[in-house]
Amino acid sequence: MFDHKLRRLIDPPLNRMGQGLARAGVRADHVTLLGLVFALGAALAIAQGAFLPGLALILVSRLADGLDGAVARATRPSDFGGYLDILSDFVLYAAVPLAFVWHDPGANGLAGAFLLASYYVNAASFLGFAALAEKRRLQTRAQGEKSLYFSAGLLEGGETIAFMVALCLFPGAFAPLAWGFGILCLLTAALRLAEARRRFD
Repeated sequence: MFDHKLRRLIDPPLNRMGQGLARAGVRADHVTLLGLVFALGAALAIAQGAFLPGLALILVSRLADGLDGAVARATRPSDFGGYLDILSDFVLYAAVPLAFVWHDPGANGLAGAFLLASYYVNAASFLGFAALAEKRRLQTRAQGEKSLYFSAGLLEGGETIAFMVALCLFPGAFAPLAWGFGILCLLTAALRLAEARRRFD
């Protein structure tokens, strides 16, 4: 919901860093894959109960997620790069709740399953909308220059990062946080469905 505002603040420094990495010969795909490694490391740390190290790794992975696009803009953006980027995002979104369930399945299992199911529905609404937008040749740069059509919603990248930060800072509150965020994910999907009906029917 706030990503388009955040981008005005974070894009200029990210672009400068991306230009420096590009001059050093770093490829955007490599940055994406490095971010994925950090994301998986975060999930492993959380599963072992190391919540603050997990949080640090999540934040580093999100820095890489911003930098890969900046490097791509400084060199040559590719459709594969955009595909790898969104796939890596979804791996993180799945791995973190799974790690909390792994850490304490008795307390977190049902809420974690609901959260993952809500992610699945929201992801389907997002990717389906993007496919139809491509078919209709719709374009938007509200969330920056992207390979896919990013339809706005109640929950976007910024809100999801804030949610993961809250989970790591207050791991004992995983269940209520997961139920609440999952409900908001489903509401986001419902709003996107209504927008798809308006645009594509």
